Amino acid sequence: MSMKRRDLIKAGAGAAVFAVSVPSIVRAQAGALTIGCAGPITGPNAAFGEQLKRGFDMAIADINAAGGVLGKKLAGVIEDDASDPNTARAAANKLAGRKVPFVLGHFNSSCSIPASEVYAEEGILQITPASTNPRLTDRGAKFANVFRTCGRDDQQGAIAGAYLADKFKGKAIAVIHDKTTYGQGLADETKKAMNAKGLKEALYDGVSVGDKDFTALITRMKSQNVAAIYFGGLHTEAALLVRQAREQGLGAQLVSGDGIVSAEFATIAGKASDGVIMTFDSDPRKSPGAKQVVEKFMKQGYDPEGYTLLSYAGVQVFAQAANNAKSTGVKALAAAMHGKSFNTVIGTLTYDKKGDLTKPNYVFYVWKDGKYAQM
Repeated sequence: MSMKRRDLIKAGAGAAVFAVSVPSIVRAQAGALTIGCAGPITGPNAAFGEQLKRGFDMAIADINAAGGVLGKKLAGVIEDDASDPNTARAAANKLAGRKVPFVLGHFNSSCSIPASEVYAEEGILQITPASTNPRLTDRGAKFANVFRTCGRDDQQGAIAGAYLADKFKGKAIAVIHDKTTYGQGLADETKKAMNAKGLKEALYDGVSVGDKDFTALITRMKSQNVAAIYFGGLHTEAALLVRQAREQGLGAQLVSGDGIVSAEFATIAGKASDGVIMTFDSDPRKSPGAKQVVEKFMKQGYDPEGYTLLSYAGVQVFAQAANNAKSTGVKALAAAMHGKSFNTVIGTLTYDKKGDLTKPNYVFYVWKDGKYAQM
C-alpha cells in the first residue's frame, strides 16, 4: 500500500543484533533462537509491511531485554512477500529452510493461506496480525498451527452490515470489492449481514488492484443515487475511489474495513478522506499495557498505527507459549495456545480451538484531517 519507502530499521538488544534487507539477512550470536516475519516489505502494501516489521523488531528487542525465550536471545529474519501469493509461498519456504519455529505473518489473506500450507507441512507456528479471511483458520486439525491477533471478516462484516442497514435504511447502497481474497471476502460478509437486516444493495461490483480510474463506476453509482459505498479492499484503491467520487460530485458516504488503516489512505485521498468510516480493532495504542511501548516508538519518530502493536503482540504470544510449553515444537506450542490466554501489549488474548480470538473487538473509526479516531 505504500508509495513511499522508509529506511528499514536496525533493532537489537542484549546478545542479538539483526539487520534486514530484501532478501533478508540475520546476524546473531551463536545460540540465538531465530524467528521469522513475512509480509509486504515492498510493493503496493509496503506501508503495512512496515507496521509488521516495526512491531516484530521492537518485540524482539524488549523480549531479549527481559531475558529472551527458554534462556535464549531472539534473532529475527524477515522475508518479503510483496503481497503476491506465489512470492508468499516462496518466502515461507525460505523461512522453513532457516528452521524457524515461528513466523509472524502474513499481512494479506491471499498470502497467509498458501504460506500456511508450507508452515503446516514444516511444523512452524504461524501467527498473523492482519489476515482476516475465515478460511485461514477454518480448515481443520491439519492447520492447528495457525493463529491470529486480529479478528475475522465474518465478525467485522457483521457490525459493518448492521451499521449500513440501520443508518441507510431505504437508500441505495453500493458494495464494491477489489477482487482479492480479503477484499471480496469482507465485502461479501458485510453484504450478507446487511441483507439479513433487510437492506439490499443497489450495486455490487469489483475493481482490480492497481486500477487508477473509477469514472465509469462512479457514473453508475451517481445514476442510482447511491447514498453509501461499502468498499472491501486496501487503502490505495479506496483512497482513489473516494477522491474521484468527490471530484465528480458524488457525496456518498464511504464505509470500509481494516484494509485502510494507514496514514497513506489520507495522503492519497486528501480532503476526501474526511468523514470516511472504517472498522478496526479498538485502538491498540490506547490499550493500558501499550503506553511504554507506544512511547518508545514515538521516540523513534514512528507512530505505531494499524497493525504495529498487533504484530508486537504476536511475538509476545509466541514467547509466552514457548516458555509455558518449555518447547518450540509446533505441537507443544499449539497445545499451549488453544484455549489459553496471553497478556499482551494490546490486552489479554484468549484463543479458541481454531486459533481465533474468543473476543474480537471491532469498533468504528472516522477519518478527519489525515487521522482516524474512534467514533
